[in-house]
Amino acid sequence: MELQNRNLYYVGGVIRDEILGIPSLDTDYCYEGNAIEFAKRAKNFNIIKENPAFGTVRINIDGREIDIASTRTETYPKKGHLPVVENIGCSLEEDLKRRDFTINAMARRTTNKEKIVDYFGGKRDIKNKVLRVLHKESFIDDPTRIIRGLKFSVRFGFELDDETRALQDEYLNNINYDMSWHRIKKELIETFSLNKQKAYDRFVKQGIYKLLGANQEVPDISCSIEELVSEYPSQYSWLVYLGLFDLSNLELTRAERKIIDWSKRLMREKPNNNTPFESLLIHRLRISNRW
Repeated sequence: MELQNRNLYYVGGVIRDEILGIPSLDTDYCYEGNAIEFAKRAKNFNIIKENPAFGTVRINIDGREIDIASTRTETYPKKGHLPVVENIGCSLEEDLKRRDFTINAMARRTTNKEKIVDYFGGKRDIKNKVLRVLHKESFIDDPTRIIRGLKFSVRFGFELDDETRALQDEYLNNINYDMSWHRIKKELIETFSLNKQKAYDRFVKQGIYKLLGANQEVPDISCSIEELVSEYPSQYSWLVYLGLFDLSNLELTRAERKIIDWSKRLMREKPNNNTPFESLLIHRLRISNRW
């Protein structure tokens, strides 16, 4: 597949994963300039969809559909919600600066397989197994980055650098609950679908659970959730981890609400010799497999 241009870059996770030597889940493309105009000029691109407001275009090339984003800047006039896109066609450096962590703020030209563009020390942070935000307002702008940090720390064995951890702690002590709950839920599902006990332990220990809403109570864990989910696999495994918290702020589906309600009812009606926590989780796993 021919997709080469000196202004066209691989960006984000694909570069990170190359450095880590692991398969990448997806490939993101970014054009330094206006991607829609670039796609219209290309002779071998079949344009499927354009989104001028975000400067993105979906094309078909050699039977494969890919998305190409324009370089752009973003602002957060309403903190915790979706950003407003500005300055489509800005420099690559300005575009990379808007991303979550340094390890995801690198790029490489599609025409150059060797040279990685790394303005913010992402390669160094990968080597040192560090997660570092790009500016001090990062979590204020987008608190979902806190959950993303948890996900990356579990996936890659990284730790927040001292300044990033201090910024996280500061935000978690003064949370703005006027946020995008849809995006919060998406990140929670991705994180806890990894089925790692370490994710839950850090979620509690670091106080990340406070993002779910005010006055949360932490369940008294008496078993390994990871082992239970491994024994009773479920597409709703994230609910097994988080279902004992107050999830009323999240946009739950009908099935998700029933899983929680039914498992609580079964717990009341059919107590057994297991600890209450473990019993409730087992009920929830069995119920979730019906959906």
